[in-house]
Amino acid sequence: MSEIQSYLRSLERSRDSMRPENRPATFWLRGRQWALLDTVFAPLHAGTTEVVLDLLGLSGPVQQPRRGAFLEIGCGTGVVAVTAALAGYSRVVASDVNADAVKNAALNARRHKVTDRVHAVHSDLFEALPTGQRFDTIIWSSPYVRAPEDYRFGTLLERAYVDPGYQAHRRYVDEAPHWLNDGGRALLHFSSRGDIDGLHRIAEETGRHLQVISRHTIVDRGDTVEHMLVDIRARGESATAHTEEPLQHGLSPQPA
Repeated sequence: MSEIQSYLRSLERSRDSMRPENRPATFWLRGRQWALLDTVFAPLHAGTTEVVLDLLGLSGPVQQPRRGAFLEIGCGTGVVAVTAALAGYSRVVASDVNADAVKNAALNARRHKVTDRVHAVHSDLFEALPTGQRFDTIIWSSPYVRAPEDYRFGTLLERAYVDPGYQAHRRYVDEAPHWLNDGGRALLHFSSRGDIDGLHRIAEETGRHLQVISRHTIVDRGDTVEHMLVDIRARGESATAHTEEPLQHGLSPQPA
C-alpha cells in the first residue's frame, strides 16, 4: 500500500477537518456561498467536491440544461446536488447516512432556492429510498480509501473518509444499476488513493463492468492524485457513447 492510500492518513485528515479554523459557518465554492454544519464533510478542506463538479461537467455555465432525475449518495453539504438542480435536473435526491448532512443539504437547497427540486433524505446508501424511485444519473463520491475490515468508526464524519473492507463499495456497485431508468448512468467518483484492484474484484463478484468516463489529476497536499469518474454497468451491457476506457487493474498513483 502506498502512503497516499493509508487509511490512518485519511483519518488524520478527518480529525484535522474538525478543527475550529476549518469549520466556518459558510464558505464560497465555484462562485456560490454555502452553509456548513458541524460534523459534515467540509468541501473547503479537500478539493474532491470541486473535482466531482468538474467530472460531471457542472463546474461552469451549462450549455444545455440537464434533464431527468439525479441522485447523489453521500451528499454532505449538498453542493453537488444543489448544483445539479441549478443545472436543470427536474428532480434531485440528496442522500446521506449523516443526519446533519441531510439538514445541511436542505439548508443549501433553501439558500439557492431549489427546494422544489431537491429532496434531502437520511439513508445509508439506497436503504431508505422508496423502492419505486428511479434515476437518470446516480453519483457517489465515495470514501475510496480502504480501511481494515474490522475498523470501527470513531466518529460519523470518518464515514466520509474511509470504507472498512470496502463493504459500502460492494453495496453500491451491486445495487446502483437497479435504481436507474432505461439509459441511465450509475457513476462512482474514485481515485488513485483507493484500492482499484479491490474495486475490480467487487465488480467481478457482483457481475458488473467498470468503465472510466473521465479523469482529472490534481496535486493534493504534495501528492499527485488521479481522480476518475467510473460508469458501473451490468456485465455484457453494451458500452455507451460517453464511456472512454476500461478501469485499469493495478493503477498506481503518479509520483509527486
